[in-house]
Amino acid sequence: MQPLSTAVGLTEARAKAFAALEIHTVGDLMQHFPFRVEAEIGENTIASHIQALEAKPESERTADISIRGTIAVSRTSFGARPRIEASLEDGTGSARLVFFNMPWMRGKLHPGRQGIVEGRAKCERGYLEIVNPKWSEVVEGTVITARSDRLRAVYPSSEALPSRMIEQTVLKVLDRAVAATPELLTAQYLSERGFIGLPAAYRGMHAPTDGAAFLSARARLAYDELLILQLAVAIKRRIRTGQGAPALPSGVAVEREILKRFPFEFTTDQLATFREIAKDIADTRPMNRLLQGDVGAGKTAVALSAMLIAVTNRHQAALMAPTELLAEQHFASISRFLVGTNVRVGLLTGSLPAAERALVRDMTQNGQLDIVVGTHALLTGDVRFNALALAVIDEQHRFGVAQRAELRGRAPAGQTPHMLVMTATPIPRTLSLTVYGDLDVSTIRHRPKDRAPVHTRLLSPSRSDEAYRFVKERIDRGEQAFIVVPAVEESDLGLKDVASHLEALRTGPLAGARLAAMHGRMKREERDAIMDEFRAGKIDALVATVVIEVGVDVPNATVMIIEHADRFGLAQLHQLRGRVGRSDKGGVCVLISDPTTDDGRARLDAIKSTDDGFRISELDLAIRGPGELFGARQSGLPPFKVADLASDLPLLERARRDATDWIARSPLLAQDHEQLIRRTVLNTYGEALGLGDVG
Repeated sequence: MQPLSTAVGLTEARAKAFAALEIHTVGDLMQHFPFRVEAEIGENTIASHIQALEAKPESERTADISIRGTIAVSRTSFGARPRIEASLEDGTGSARLVFFNMPWMRGKLHPGRQGIVEGRAKCERGYLEIVNPKWSEVVEGTVITARSDRLRAVYPSSEALPSRMIEQTVLKVLDRAVAATPELLTAQYLSERGFIGLPAAYRGMHAPTDGAAFLSARARLAYDELLILQLAVAIKRRIRTGQGAPALPSGVAVEREILKRFPFEFTTDQLATFREIAKDIADTRPMNRLLQGDVGAGKTAVALSAMLIAVTNRHQAALMAPTELLAEQHFASISRFLVGTNVRVGLLTGSLPAAERALVRDMTQNGQLDIVVGTHALLTGDVRFNALALAVIDEQHRFGVAQRAELRGRAPAGQTPHMLVMTATPIPRTLSLTVYGDLDVSTIRHRPKDRAPVHTRLLSPSRSDEAYRFVKERIDRGEQAFIVVPAVEESDLGLKDVASHLEALRTGPLAGARLAAMHGRMKREERDAIMDEFRAGKIDALVATVVIEVGVDVPNATVMIIEHADRFGLAQLHQLRGRVGRSDKGGVCVLISDPTTDDGRARLDAIKSTDDGFRISELDLAIRGPGELFGARQSGLPPFKVADLASDLPLLERARRDATDWIARSPLLAQDHEQLIRRTVLNTYGEALGLGDVG
């Protein structure tokens, strides 16, 4: 692809500005799409605007205008509302420009400077006045064609490279680039679906004739992105059907014996998802299923039930968690459920002493352990399973597709284990069809019947004393509390940290209460001892970091205080809140914060408005976007430039249906006319989805 600098003759400084936006070639520039278009008002003279406005009734003498002229006079006045006034002349008349609360304009409005002004003008007594207009200086010697009414593309830009400059560069190469654009799809295929051709789509995005042209162009380009992804996912599913996994049959008697291990009755949703999984793993086609459910919905019990089916069939199961604390908690809870059975459970984490780690590794490889719980340590080179039939990954969004594949690779040669991934961050439907598109989805929507609701309150830091008085009242009633702070140690950011806040509470509002601290830098034994004491009711309040975000189950904990709540993500706030209200006592979550950003305010408004994790996941997607929500590099999130997962669900579903039909007809895209789209699929997703069998 031709370098942009030679195609349009860029200066070295301008080439660097484009490179900073990762635009190096003409192709890169064509892929740098505008995020919106806006109407550009055609230029006219001051006299023409005055004449047109004076012809209207006095109450209607306003209009959006664009004029070009020279600054004649400017002055600044200070007061309650500092203002800058300037007079702009164009040879036919003058217009008064007024800028409120824009002190930076003082350096731009020197007499003699030329520029173009756009804004809402008012005509009074033969004069034009424009308040806070947009000012674009015309550098001496630069020729800028007079503007006419049109749509202008607005691009992601930088201070060194404004949107208008990007647009001018695009227009220089657009005709040549469009002429050289290869078409991915046949004319018949496009006609049947009502899409325009790819060359027309590029023109419609970068230089639309009207709003409809821009929307048609956007729809085509977004569809292409979604189709490429769905083709990759469909190929992945097709490959999986050809692999063999151990069949793990079960029946009514096995189900009955497994469910007896739990000291509670499964909810309708839990039972339904357990049976979905049991049906899948009874087949030799490898299961690839996502189990999603809100905080406290009982996913771990369902996963353990599936693992016990594997054990019943004389195979092994593994459960991988993203943190040592969560792995330890899973190991402890699974061990409690299996007291009195012959099921052998082991724990493998990075911090285990070398001798203990070697013992667990050897027992795993020799088949002396039935269930192995661990962290990324399960993926280290010397870990092998004797008969791994089911792999479970908890908090799936913290792992990438590569880790899933790596865990599968721990099974004996020639075997493909069934895969169950779990998340307490419910997946919006658009993401379930993209990031998790190669997975079947099971959902636990309802919480156990004995769970009372959690009430959420938002307080400013100036009212934090109220929150801690409330905590003290609950402690005096025999209940317990979590107090979450964002930092482990004191820092220059002014954030509350574990040690300092613990001491402040001990000598202040919670004096006399039994307090303890907990954070991720503690050794496992120390964390375990503290959690055991907290569960036993020997600690009234735990001051902690987000280390208690998942997996902690203390039914007597009824209050959660989160300091600097705007510093946490929406899903994280929901996870933290889920640590309380885990009994019929209900719970209260108090968010202490004075947010300074729009996103921070939006997150707190969202968490206060609902305790439905599925609704929160949709709000989180809308606030942060998919890249931020799941971590694009980590999760293999699609590199979309046009498609918007928050609003393009119908287009995504269309692409999914089309891709499924396409791969049913041509499983590996091996036809001659499919070579370009095949290369595009493999170049985009081959590594992320492990499509080595296709290449």
